[in-house]
Amino acid sequence: MQTFIIGILEEGFAYAILALGVYITYKILDFPDLSVDGTFPLGGAVTAVLITAGVNPLLALFISFLAGAVAGIITGIIYVKFKVRDLLSGIIVMTALYSINLRIAGSANVPIFMKDSIFENSLTRLVPDWFSPFLVVTILFLIVVIMKVLLDLYLGTKSGYLLQAAGDNETVVTSLAKDKGAMKIVGLAIANAFVAMSGSIFAQKNGYFDISIGTGAIVTGVASVIIGTNMFQRFGQFKATTAVVIGSILYKACVAVAINLGLKAQDQKLITSVLFLIILITSNEKKRRKKVNAQVD
Repeated sequence: MQTFIIGILEEGFAYAILALGVYITYKILDFPDLSVDGTFPLGGAVTAVLITAGVNPLLALFISFLAGAVAGIITGIIYVKFKVRDLLSGIIVMTALYSINLRIAGSANVPIFMKDSIFENSLTRLVPDWFSPFLVVTILFLIVVIMKVLLDLYLGTKSGYLLQAAGDNETVVTSLAKDKGAMKIVGLAIANAFVAMSGSIFAQKNGYFDISIGTGAIVTGVASVIIGTNMFQRFGQFKATTAVVIGSILYKACVAVAINLGLKAQDQKLITSVLFLIILITSNEKKRRKKVNAQVD
């Protein structure tokens, strides 16, 4: 049971940073950013190449973050400057990144399990044996806390408020003599930076990069956001970012339980799709009931 719970926490925390990125586009900007399915493996590809070349794993994590930001900026420019629809902008970048990721990695699969990572290095080897089962989840937890706090601090700044206004009420941004398009580009850059960082963590945690790891990343992210915000929005003491992190853990727990009940590992994408559909239906039903109740009142 301990191994099962630790496994869920590891997966939940690893994808929590992805979910935080999707939270920015899906909830704050109301932007259906499908480029996520390309920026997640982008982070893994950049990390695999850098670690293979002997670059420090932490530096690889940071460079992957920057690579994701560049991808997000490109999506934003296509949408804002060239007036391409949001959905199509994401699809264009996602499709382009498939080839770019292959170019970066050099092949569809790059093993790095024999190389140092943020989870396996000279420092982590000093950890006592009794703590070894908890090492990965502890490192992941610390990274998630740091990234969540940084995101909360940013959202509390003037730029962060403008970013939220760009999604809720563009007129407010314009009235303050700020460029709403520029704010959307900034939001997409931050969101995709988070997603690419999650991809980097995935590659380092699992010891490989594979071109297919991004398939369904947007579904995982959106499902985590919906679960977290819907379940914990009634509790005022929970920040939205905290709810998203918990949502990621709960979502991965659902997938793990389904597999544990007898479904095969190759059915994971099917399980993900079915769970996502159930979550969407439940979420829409709750919204419908609230609307009906509001009209009755």
